[in-house]
Parts: sequence; C-alpha cells; structure tokens
Amino acid sequence: MRLALIDEPDLEFANGSRHTDPRHGISFYGPADLNSSGPRTIRVGIIGPKDAIEGVKKWLDKSRSPIAAKRSHLTGLFMAFPGFDTNTGFRSTIVWDSRLERTIPASALRRLDGLNPLAAIQAAVDLYDAELTALNEEPSCDVVIVCRPDDLPEQVMTNGNPDKPWEDPKLEAVGANFRALLKARSLKTSRPIQIIRRDTWDPSFKPKDRDERRGQQDEATKAWNLHTALYYKAGGMPWRMTRTAQDLTSCYIGVAFYRTTDGETLQTSVAQVFNQRGDGVIVRGAPAKQSKEDRQPHLTEADAKDLLVQSLARYRSEHRTMPARVMLHKASSFTTAETSGFRAAADAERIDLLELVWLPHHDSVRLFRPGEHPPLRGTLLSLTEDRHVLYTRGSVPLYRTYPGMYVPTTLPFRPVDVESSAEEIAAELLMLTKMNWNATQLDGRLPITLRTADSIGDILKHLPDGENPAPRYAYYM
Repeated sequence: MRLALIDEPDLEFANGSRHTDPRHGISFYGPADLNSSGPRTIRVGIIGPKDAIEGVKKWLDKSRSPIAAKRSHLTGLFMAFPGFDTNTGFRSTIVWDSRLERTIPASALRRLDGLNPLAAIQAAVDLYDAELTALNEEPSCDVVIVCRPDDLPEQVMTNGNPDKPWEDPKLEAVGANFRALLKARSLKTSRPIQIIRRDTWDPSFKPKDRDERRGQQDEATKAWNLHTALYYKAGGMPWRMTRTAQDLTSCYIGVAFYRTTDGETLQTSVAQVFNQRGDGVIVRGAPAKQSKEDRQPHLTEADAKDLLVQSLARYRSEHRTMPARVMLHKASSFTTAETSGFRAAADAERIDLLELVWLPHHDSVRLFRPGEHPPLRGTLLSLTEDRHVLYTRGSVPLYRTYPGMYVPTTLPFRPVDVESSAEEIAAELLMLTKMNWNATQLDGRLPITLRTADSIGDILKHLPDGENPAPRYAYYM
C-alpha cells in the first residue's frame, strides 16, 4: 500500500498560457482558441414562450457586463464573471436576429394541462421539435437556446410504500424527460441546442420539482457555466489539455452501457472519443450481454474490435490524422475476449500504444484526514498494483475549502493492460475531470470519457435502430 499526492494539472488558455482553474484562466488570458478559430460572435437562435424568450435575452444582454462574485470569504471559489464581450473574458459576443426567434404560443402550452405526464412531455417535445425543424432552414445560426416549459410534470408524487407506512411519499421520475427526448430529435439538425430552465434567469421562480435542499447557484457562477457551454457548442475551445513535445498524440475513449427504452436490452452506450483538445465524437456500438458471473455488461471479441475500429475511423474523419496512443476507459471489467478484440483493432489500425483501464463504479475504501475537511483532491491510494482509488473530489487548496455538500466518493481505477504507471494514469484522469464545458469548477468527479455516459444513453435510447447519431459531443452535453 502506498499514498501519493498528484499535483493539480494545468490547463492551456490563449497564447499557451496556463492555469489550474478554468475561470481564472479565461479571466486572465482568454480562451485557448483566441488567436485561431474561436468564434468572436455567436449567432444564437431561441425557442420558447414569448416571456421566456424576452427574459433569457434580457439576462444574457445583462451578462455582457461584469457580474460581481458572491459575497464570501472563499474568493478562489466564487469568482466574478468578467462579462461576455469582445474585449474581456471569452472575447466573444452574442448576436441576436429576429429571424432566429421562434415563439411557442401560450395557448399551445396551456393545452398540455390535464394530459397525463408522459403525454404532456411528448406533446411539448413535438411543439419544440417543429420550431427546431423550421429554424434548421436558417443558415446563420450557431447554437439554439431552448426555453423549457415551466411546469412539465417529469416527476410525480407517489402514494408511498404500503409495506413501509412510516416512509413519506416522494417524487419519482415518470420514465421520460423533455431534455432527453428533445436532444434525440435535435440530432438530425445542423446545430447543437442549449436547454435553459426559467430559474436560471428568473431567481424568483421556484420549480415544483426542485429539491429544497439544493440551493441555487449564484449569478456569476450561472453566467460562467452557461456562457462556457454556449462558446463550446458554437465551435469554440475554452481551454485544452496541456502536452509536451515528447508526449505521444493521444486519443481518449470511454466505453459505457445503457438500457433501451423498454428496459429489456442492454446495449453498448457509446464510445466517447476525445482528442487532447477536448474535441469529442460519439459512436454507438453493438448490443452487450450481461455476464452471469460478474453481473456486468460485456462485448464479444468481434464487437469490441468493431467498436474501436469505428471509433478510430470517426477520430480520423474528424481530425484527419490518427493518434499514436489510445487510452481506453471502460465502465465494466475487461473479459479476455474484449481485450483481444480491442488489441486486434489497434493492430489493424497500426496504433503504437493501446492502454486499457477499468473504472469501477465504486470502491468501499475511504481515507480520513484530521480536521473538518476531506483528503485533498489528487490524493492517490494504491492498495495493490492493480487496485487504486483517486480523490477527484476533495479539498482544493486554490478554493481553500472542500466545495461539496456530501462526503466525497473516490474514483477507483484498475489498470488492465498498460505501460503508464499508476501515478501517470491518475494524473491523466485528474486532467480529464477538468474537460467539462457544462461547469467551470475544476473538481469534477468523473473523467470526460465516462462523465456523460448516462445522459448520452438517455438520448440515444430514443434514436431508432439503424439511424446514425450526430457525431459531435456538443449535441449531447
């Protein structure tokens, strides 16, 4: 057993500048693509009720100017938003065009009242999908903001468990959600969508299904997160991974699984394929089978080979080159057949180095630290040569606190077939947790290769068999 502390990895911003924190880096230096292909104007389409469109536009227009940080002694954690304009922060600006505004009539939304929850969600998706299709005809649009209906009944109050009368009734999901269904429809359009709830821009609004234990983010943090997502979806690169001249060109692939809408068939979710810039593409694979031995989903040797071959073909198509190294993370353990299949694909594609790492869902091992705060983010505990746990959530010295509500859980990893050391794998995992363009706090728990597997599965399960999903990761986040 041994213990190590992995340094917080740097991210790269404009002109090769570096910082460990996304918000500090953007504020000090600008986005990584400032002097290359970054979007200096973002043409935004918008769909929703009239009052929501006006509210979102007003909030985004206000965000062109700086927004003060939340009043707190934690000045490293709560940062002011510098404003979204061409002379500060992202050095970009949002452009409105009345041709890109599609209003959902209030009368159409009122007709959803009284429908059962699943019918109401489906009808709402149909309404918005019609406007997305119409907007797709407009050539000058980079990303579409969708103002979600306020009162869709995605959760219903249960009557409680008659066998456990001491338990209170609780909210439960109805089995479908507006986000996943509309994202699945949007895969056939030519630009990503960004769904916004009213409580993002209207602090007085309280959703009926909100967990009261979870407070709202402060205004500056909301602005950071939303503008980062819009910038990325418009084709920008807010920050990227750092690399040295000696590093091999690497490709990072995450393989996870999801169930179909009927809950009966377990399919390969996708391979989520990223380069070192963070450009991602999605590849749907073949059905998997659940093992009777370890109760985990596994691929046949042929399907494992085909999935990696498809992933590398998509990588080559997007980036016009092949990586020298592939790091493959998998959400279930590797069978001998899967290892052979992935190896055969790497050999067929002439990949110099293929490394296989299993990321189990959890590990019961915990560390305890004297005082009030949990172990530092970056703490690596190696129990054996094959069993390691990494604190990707934990106390962050830059923030001078642990920025979480609950006791942090570790990220376990098991090297299966690797040349990198446990410390090198941990450093890379720590870096990949920061490649998240939906949030600007630096301490994500999961690496980007597996972070969004569940939400991508939620979207893809609504896509008919045989239909090719949109490849860009921006469509799924």
